[in-house]
Amino acid sequence: MTQISLDSLSVASRRPMPAALPLVLVSLCVVITSAALAGFVPLGFSIVTVFLFAGPHNWLECRYFLSRMPAHWGPLRAFFITAMAGVLTLTTAYIAMPILARRLNWTGQTWTTASATWDSAMILWIATLVILRSRQKPRRDWNIAAPIALLLIAGVWLIPAAWDLALVYLHPLVALWFLDRELGLHRPQWQRPYRLCLLAVPAALTVLWWRLIHAPDLVTNDMLSMRITRHAGAAVLSGVSSHALVATHTFLEMLHYGVWVVAIPLLAMRTAPWNLRSVPLARRSQKWKGSVIALAGAGLLIVLVLWAGFIADYPLTRDIYFTVAVAHVLAEAPFLLRVL
Repeated sequence: MTQISLDSLSVASRRPMPAALPLVLVSLCVVITSAALAGFVPLGFSIVTVFLFAGPHNWLECRYFLSRMPAHWGPLRAFFITAMAGVLTLTTAYIAMPILARRLNWTGQTWTTASATWDSAMILWIATLVILRSRQKPRRDWNIAAPIALLLIAGVWLIPAAWDLALVYLHPLVALWFLDRELGLHRPQWQRPYRLCLLAVPAALTVLWWRLIHAPDLVTNDMLSMRITRHAGAAVLSGVSSHALVATHTFLEMLHYGVWVVAIPLLAMRTAPWNLRSVPLARRSQKWKGSVIALAGAGLLIVLVLWAGFIADYPLTRDIYFTVAVAHVLAEAPFLLRVL
């Protein structure tokens, strides 16, 4: 009898699909619906998704990072100090560049040089974090990080626009990686079905490009449409239909928002996001608790300000948001390294 029970459990453990069926169905539904909307109404879908989810997803992402930061850093001190210093410095420099460009009348070459310098600094910062992470438990053999960083820096200076465009399209996929790691921690039996669902993403992209690669460019009679198409890389990939580019970027962004707004909170946060008692730093001392509460409150205020800004002047608010939002793009790097 015991042997039969053990065998049954073994068979069940090898068949995680029934238990993960809701995850599979929801994932496929999100992928198919997002791809369809991005393909048929790319500009409208982009405007709506950014309006609804840009602010909330940043707040929830920040809340997730707070829950993953230990109360006492100990041997992780150098790693976290380097991470925070890099995020603050690189974000400040990124925001300052367009301001300086306007005031000092930078030429195109000057802007290209400044952009390549910023990209190089970011790559060196990430490589430093990789090396610091490799020396922590569990130790990793990541000595190849330095030569890879040097190769990437060489590529940045050879083709500056390629790196910036790669960040636009690869950044949304990082959320899928975070979700995979969280499934491994909390629902390991769902990890394999989830990875099978991920095959739907390249399938959807293939269909989008097959249908839209030769489609006419999107009509951009207003500044907002022009900004959306430029953000998707229409100015760089001039030989590719802007319809395909905007549809691709909007589709990936929707997946990114879905992970941070719905999947991660349900899976990784065991309490309501606004319940800060589960944040390790909030339990460190009263001062740290006050700082965590102030940070969370400021984040919620920013969400409300963003929504008000989108209503008042959507194009300007969108520009400001995508400039300042580089901070959350950078912040993902150290926390992703911590879960690897």
